[in-house]
Amino acid sequence: MHKLRINGRTQPVTASPETPVLWVLRDELDMTGTRFGCGLGLCGACTIHLNGEAVRSCCIPVSAVEDNEITTVEAMGASVIGREIQKAWLEHEVPQCGYCQSGQMMSAMALLMKNTRPSDQDIDHAMNGNICRCGTYIQIREAIHAAAAALRKS
Repeated sequence: MHKLRINGRTQPVTASPETPVLWVLRDELDMTGTRFGCGLGLCGACTIHLNGEAVRSCCIPVSAVEDNEITTVEAMGASVIGREIQKAWLEHEVPQCGYCQSGQMMSAMALLMKNTRPSDQDIDHAMNGNICRCGTYIQIREAIHAAAAALRKS
């Protein structure tokens, strides 16, 4: 049995030590906001925060995350940064099919937790590896700038 700290709560899980965190979240804890994309950590759909850093949950075994703080997209609305990102995502019409959006927003949130004045280069670097098949990269960048501006005003 493993005990994981997820979204501020301790969750006991029975998965084997090598099971990727993604599958523990989705299959054992029914937290389906984190998506399966490629299974190789290349597309970003499975992005979560591990101690505030954006990481790919499909590549991290559950045994490696005990005693760490995991944050998933389900907890985004609990923070001002998360709410501003969600609001900006809608205002800039980022979601198309929506499949990549949870990972995209988690990467954007990790960036804005560190930098509320990101340049285009900062955004591109932080979002590198988050693939959007619908091609909403311009709207994503605009939404991140808008969320950052709103955070600076608050």
